[in-house]
Amino acid sequence: MRILVTGGAGFIGSHLVDALIEKHEVAVLDNLEPQVHTKSKPDYLNENATYISGDVRNKEVLRRALGGVEVVLHQAAAVGVGQSMYQVEKYVDVNTMATAKLLDILVNEEHEVKKLIVASSMSIYGEGAYECENCGVVYPELRTEEQLKKRQWEMKCQKCGKVVKPISTNEDKPLHPTSIYAITKRDQEEMCLTVGSAYGIPTIALRYFNVYGPRQSLNNPYTGVCAIFSARIKNDNPPLIFEDGLQSRDFVSVHDIVRANILAMEHANANYEVFNVGTGKAINILEIAQVLIKLYNKGKELEPEITNKYRAGDIRHCFADISKIKNKLGYEPRVDFDDGMKELVWWGEKEEAVDKFAEAHDELLGRGLVEE
Repeated sequence: MRILVTGGAGFIGSHLVDALIEKHEVAVLDNLEPQVHTKSKPDYLNENATYISGDVRNKEVLRRALGGVEVVLHQAAAVGVGQSMYQVEKYVDVNTMATAKLLDILVNEEHEVKKLIVASSMSIYGEGAYECENCGVVYPELRTEEQLKKRQWEMKCQKCGKVVKPISTNEDKPLHPTSIYAITKRDQEEMCLTVGSAYGIPTIALRYFNVYGPRQSLNNPYTGVCAIFSARIKNDNPPLIFEDGLQSRDFVSVHDIVRANILAMEHANANYEVFNVGTGKAINILEIAQVLIKLYNKGKELEPEITNKYRAGDIRHCFADISKIKNKLGYEPRVDFDDGMKELVWWGEKEEAVDKFAEAHDELLGRGLVEE
């Protein structure tokens, strides 16, 4: 079977290629975005795949890449919550419009595609789910600026005003994306599912939570927090943490993300469904920083810098309810957090890391997206 992985030279995509190439013919479409790739050709690229150099926004390139393809794993996207808030056109173009062009070809032209899997994101939820002592399960939206200025970091019930407890977020939670990036990921998911359903192309959306692991760019200041902290630590700079550091996320290894994609590809009962892909466990940001400092052996020199300041659009807590993907597809996260962090650092120690965090922070600060 011939499979196309868009963004297949990237962090998640390249791991997918490695797993798929054992049984399938794999084509990769990637433009090697300079913000992500410092080299013209990453060292880790699998030589057994076919590489098509081009942009997913180019319809002719897409046509060529789809030749003979039966399954599309659509991973290509511009990634960066903060950056998306001032590079609006670029993010909409790369994420929403490129996906529209892919779907336009699938709808209007001859092809052999029998399944489409799109990489969605937990960011489309906005805040996670919470439980209120008085009101039960609630879905509060963003904290007000007034609340943030008072340094009242925890979420409050929108009905009674009491502080609420975070609980796992399932796929039925209403979507409240809080950035342009998140809006475009919702666009990708909803467009693919809608078109797939209308035209009988089995489609699945996988909502990735906070993915970490080898090959995540250590030079992109808009990527995942584990990579950003790693770049800071490797350059002897303390990880900078907003709010009080106790905000939490669900950190999932790239190897578990790959496993979820393969399960979705191989199981017919995944068709036309959305699935969370995470671990079901919440870990706070301060702990991430502390673990990475220890693993990089910088404990005597560095400690996290907690700013007690806030960024526009940041959420407080969100971690996955993974019961649906467990029950339907038999998915279980296999990579233990401690082992996954050790693997990330083992890889990171050998990689060049240019710390561009200060530059990115100043950009956000200058646009009023970070508290002064």
